[in-house]
Parts: sequence; C-alpha cells; structure tokens
Amino acid sequence: MKSTAHAFIANSREALLDADLQRALAKMGFLAARTRAVQNLPEWDAIRANAREIKEHTLAHLDYYLERFEAGVEANGGQVHWCSTPAEASGAVLKILRAAGARRVTKGKSMAGEEFGINEALEANAINRLETDLGEYIIQLAGEPPSHIIAPAIHKTKEQITELFSAHHAAYGKTEPVTGVASIVNEAREVLREGFLAADAGITGANFLIAETGSICLVTNEGNGDLSSTLPRVHIVTAGIEKIVPSLEDLSVFLRLLARSATGQEQSVYTTLISGARRHEDLDGPAQFHVVLVDNGRSEWLGNEFHEMLRCIRCGACINHCPVWNSIGGHAYGWVYPGPMGSVLTPLLQGLEEAHHLPHACTMNGRCQTVCPMSIPLPSLLRRLRFRSHEQGLTGRVAALALKIWGQVAQRPRLYHGLSRIGIAALKRMGGGKGYLRRMPLASAWTDSRDFPAPSGQTFMAGWKARQDGRGCRQDGRG
Repeated sequence: MKSTAHAFIANSREALLDADLQRALAKMGFLAARTRAVQNLPEWDAIRANAREIKEHTLAHLDYYLERFEAGVEANGGQVHWCSTPAEASGAVLKILRAAGARRVTKGKSMAGEEFGINEALEANAINRLETDLGEYIIQLAGEPPSHIIAPAIHKTKEQITELFSAHHAAYGKTEPVTGVASIVNEAREVLREGFLAADAGITGANFLIAETGSICLVTNEGNGDLSSTLPRVHIVTAGIEKIVPSLEDLSVFLRLLARSATGQEQSVYTTLISGARRHEDLDGPAQFHVVLVDNGRSEWLGNEFHEMLRCIRCGACINHCPVWNSIGGHAYGWVYPGPMGSVLTPLLQGLEEAHHLPHACTMNGRCQTVCPMSIPLPSLLRRLRFRSHEQGLTGRVAALALKIWGQVAQRPRLYHGLSRIGIAALKRMGGGKGYLRRMPLASAWTDSRDFPAPSGQTFMAGWKARQDGRGCRQDGRG
C-alpha cells in the first residue's frame, strides 16, 4: 500500500463525510485516561528524562547492543536474522516457515510486520494466517489495514463488528448476532481458541529487545501474544533494530511510560519476557525461536536530522492527541503509520515523493510533542520535511510561487505590515459583522468544509503596539 498526496486528500474528504467513522472516533477515551495516569505519577517528567537518556545512549552504541542481544538469543537456543530491506524481512519469515513445514500461523500485532508486508507475503504463499489480537482479527475479517497502531479497529462501530461476526462466524455454528461488548469478545475467544491449538507457528512483534539477556518483551492486554508464542512449535519475532534496550533495569523505565502513554493504564494486563526456545526442563514453549530484525533505513537516520525519531516506542500518544487524526482516522494516511509519527515515518520509509502531503497535514499545535513520552520534537521534524518537500519542488507551482512572493514581502517590513493591514481590514469587511467567512480567496480547501474566522480588523503588531502605548500612559499617570 502506497501513500500519495492525491490519495490523502481524497481519503480525508471521504472520512469527514463517513458518519460511522465519525461516531467511532468520537468515543475514543484514551486522552482522559492518559491525563489521569500522568497526574497520578509525580515523577513522570523525571522518568521521561531518564528514558530519553537511556535511548540516546543505546542509539549511540547501537551496534554493540545489537550484537550483545544476538549473542544472548543464541545462548538461549534461538537465532537472529538480519534484514536490511522489507523484501529481505518477508523472505526471512517465509524461509523459516517453509523449513518448518508450517502452513497455519497465529499472528500477534507487529508494526514492523505491517511495515514489510508480512500479511501479503503469507497470503501470496498460501499460508493460513489468523490474527489473534481482537482488533487485528476484526480488520482481518473486514479486509482492512489498521487504523491505529495500538487500537487497529478503533474506526469500527459495535454495529459494524456485529455484522462482520454474523457474516464470518456462521461456519463455526454461530448463527445468533452478538450485540453486547462482552458477547462479542466471548465469541471471538471461542473462534480463536481452535486457531491457537492448530497453529504450526506463531508470529509476534516485540515492544522491546533486551541486550543483557537476549530476551524480548511483549506487552498486550489480551494474552494473545503469550498464546501465539507458547503453543506453536515455532515462534518468529519481527522487530525494528531501534527496539533494543540495554538491560532489564532500563526496561522497567520504559514500561512505566508505555501503558500510561498508550491507554492510560499503569501497566498493561500482560507483560511477558520471552528468552529463547523451550529448554529441556520447560513445560511448554516453542521448539524454535527466531528474531527477524529489520533495518529498512533506520541506520541511515542515526546522527542525521531525523535521528530523534528512533526514540519512538510506538505508544500512539501523539496519534490520540492529534486533531487531524481525530477528524479523519488512520486510513486516510494511506499506510502503516498514521498521525504525527506517521507523517514523519512514511516520507522517510516510502519516500517524500510518495508522501509529501503528510507533513503538511498538521496544524502545528504542538500537542504531539507535549505528550510524547520520549520527548520527540515531532513539529520540528515535520517542518524539516516540509522544507525538503519545497526544496525538491514537490509542493506544486502555485504554492511555490506563493511562498516566493511571501518571502520577498516578508523581507521588507514596511511593505509586509502595510499589506497585512489592508488584507485584514478587507477580510473583516468580507465577514460582514458575522465574525466568520463562508468563502475566502485562495482558501477554498479550508472554507469548503468549515467557516474561516474573520479577523478583528487590526494586525497583531498594531494591537501589541497599542497595548504597549496604553501601558506607558498608565505608568506616566496620564492615562
């Protein structure tokens, strides 16, 4: 799936008119939950600072910690597969499955897997895939990609899920529509249970990789990751190379941030550490343990202007607080990663030519940076991508010409302020005393879907000067 500027514009317009989508997005409760969780942790800022320090240290010594992780995995009876490109990653997974004779796979949520197209690769090779995360299972039935990195089916209403289950679960003897949340969950659990028991292999992501022990950390609220990694005879982990942390002590710092930032929980329901294949004394576990590590351009970001994006722990806080995502959902972005983090990652991973519109799909309100547990300056990164887009001539001739004219005017303060006064006075008059404009020249993209607030009739500089002059009069005693 490719993200293009044309697709984003068309998808956004369609999303704004989708009543079911708007109803589903309106019910998201992550924001208030996160606020409460952070307020209840007085040392929040100190933990954020500590996590950032740990991550920057790790990235500065990434080669060392990755090699140490590989040594730990091998000592635990597992194997690490190094993959530079998406094609290499999907090829590595398929090679493992073929060697194991695996035809049925249970799969947990993995953004790295989505990134290199593992679902499409499994389908193309006639390998039966069963998503075990409830949200992922719902969108598998719907034939859709995720709309959110932590809540893949958040764009679906309860009624839509009932229709999906009715259409697909009749084969399992489920003939009565389920309408309550508890009933929906129970029916999914009953259907998925047979898949867990019959799977030849399980594929999961990893929230963190621990160099000290060669372990992976898996965080879920449903326990599906534990079943996908424990019951099948082969366990395959897919993860980006930036997921590494030095030690278990360091892991505890990130775990205090992750759930609070994502869903507002103090901890997720299941936090599992997995260290390799089943040993002789173990009662369960896979006979084979594989970790597929994906670079896909990440090593090129080390030390460059987008280096800070490697600190991202995929919590989704920036998405939850983004007014653009909350208006159009995730599918409008056209690829795996939506919201502010996606508007940075997609151009970096797929090319600015394919996704140059995404960095401009931002109000620059700064909430994403404020709530990011890793203090990633997302607005600054988006501005850098906008600058690159302009440099490469991707913004269009009209926009480029407008920016050139604005630049020339802005270099001449008297001309700039004079034109600003004229323009603001004209816009106030166009507002006709209503306080808003239904149509405005050169701004149809705005006024097609919303009114434009009419200016007060005074420029900011003029208002500021008048206020300062007024203060001066009062101080002199003559006001």
